[in-house]
Amino acid sequence: MSDAASRAGQHRAAAAPLKTHAGAAPAVPGRWDRLRYPAISVLSVTTLLTLWAVIANVFHTSPMVLPSPQVMVEHLRDMLAEGYAGKPLWDHILASLLRTLIGFFLGIGVAIPIGLWIGYSRTMNAVCMPILGFIRPIPPIAFIPLVILYFGIGEVSKILLIFAASFNFTVLASAAGMRSVPEQLIRAGINLGLSKRQLFTSVMLPAAMPQIFTGIKTSIAVSWAVVVAAELIAAQAGLGFIIEDAGTFFRTPEVLIGVGIIGAIGLLFEIIVTMIERRVLHWQGKA
Repeated sequence: MSDAASRAGQHRAAAAPLKTHAGAAPAVPGRWDRLRYPAISVLSVTTLLTLWAVIANVFHTSPMVLPSPQVMVEHLRDMLAEGYAGKPLWDHILASLLRTLIGFFLGIGVAIPIGLWIGYSRTMNAVCMPILGFIRPIPPIAFIPLVILYFGIGEVSKILLIFAASFNFTVLASAAGMRSVPEQLIRAGINLGLSKRQLFTSVMLPAAMPQIFTGIKTSIAVSWAVVVAAELIAAQAGLGFIIEDAGTFFRTPEVLIGVGIIGAIGLLFEIIVTMIERRVLHWQGKA
């Protein structure tokens, strides 16, 4: 083969697109590929709202049964301007947020160390898992009579219910994360001469973090949901109080507004925790 022909073949090979093992060029995600699923999500929500408006307006449903979006907007405007039960709407939101966040952070602050200890120590696992296995299926709302009996109807009883919900999910996830650390990683750390403390902080804890974050995301969602049950305990402010009080008098728009605010804030919590997870576990998925 002549030198010219050889150089031409090399140019053709360099210009050819890279092939994957299946023989196809690697797909480069375009702009539409990046926007497809967010667009589908927006379309699904828009479709649901449109269906709601059509049913409420065409069939003239009673506001007590299914208020139209226009009625909901009017009631929301009134609640923003006048508040509910003599208190601004923001006071109710902040009251629920404060109870939830205090109970949640106390719960994960206690649950993560205990869960890691349970996963690390077989003795601790044998001591705690039967008790946790017994408590796990019991819903926090079942403890309301006992909480009122022992702690009264103040803020402590409400925070304790949220604490119990947060602790339950996080401690189990932390223990499962520690138990799931691959044995190869532990042996590699030992072979590198790591001390027990270094092995825990540099190998075992990072490997357990994905499951710990799964437990945290579940706990914040459940804690925010439990606030409705917690505020059934003689609360005078909070989103759960709005739902319970409005439901007593069949004020469906106010009930749905309370439910909608809880859902929106819960979604915001999920987004925030996911962003923190991606920053902390930045190495995940990178090989």
